[in-house]
Amino acid sequence: MDLHSWRFRLVDGPHSWAARRRERRRGWLLRCFPDLAEMSVLDLGGRLSSWQRAPVRPKRLHVVNLEPAGGLVPDWAQVDQADACDLPAHLTLGRYDLVFSNSVLEHVGGHERRLRFAETVHALADAHWIQTPYRYFPVEPHWILPGMQFLPVPARVALARRWPLGHTPVRERTDIEHAVLWTELLSQAEMRHYFPRSRLVVERLAGLPKSLIAIRGAVAPARRPVPSLSHW
Repeated sequence: MDLHSWRFRLVDGPHSWAARRRERRRGWLLRCFPDLAEMSVLDLGGRLSSWQRAPVRPKRLHVVNLEPAGGLVPDWAQVDQADACDLPAHLTLGRYDLVFSNSVLEHVGGHERRLRFAETVHALADAHWIQTPYRYFPVEPHWILPGMQFLPVPARVALARRWPLGHTPVRERTDIEHAVLWTELLSQAEMRHYFPRSRLVVERLAGLPKSLIAIRGAVAPARRPVPSLSHW
């Protein structure tokens, strides 16, 4: 068995350790928003398939992603290919009960675009759940490599090219550079800047902060969450 296959067993597989942690996080989302099944939800950067597998789905779901939609879209959902930092005018006219985003903010491309992403969140709903990996967790979550996020770009590119536990094995240097440069983990100070009126909740693994969630409008109080491996 090659090393990359261990990523599927540990992280990406439907019965992996990380998959079980993701299910526990869904339960926490439902505790914060117990009326989710009656809500309209805008998912920025997500995938329809993740909601189709969920035990509880929104009454109305709108997914916006840079990738084109694939497969059939059920009547309770809408999928658009668009940039969450620069939505087309016709997508800014609606209002939603909740804006949801998971592990997207670190990929939008710099401070200015993160500000625009946050503006989209604030403009389209009064409530939100925005999650992103924490920069200072000791293991970089996309490549599962300790300390990678603290290295200079050439070193990160060299490691990403050879490290077997990345999400998708990539050999072309330009593709690797693209992936590295479009991955910028955030600090607590940055999240508070983008979501100043939200409660910033820290998810922990082995006692260490692993990811950050900006929550606003939760019906139930946001308790300390269970440990999460959602990025792994």
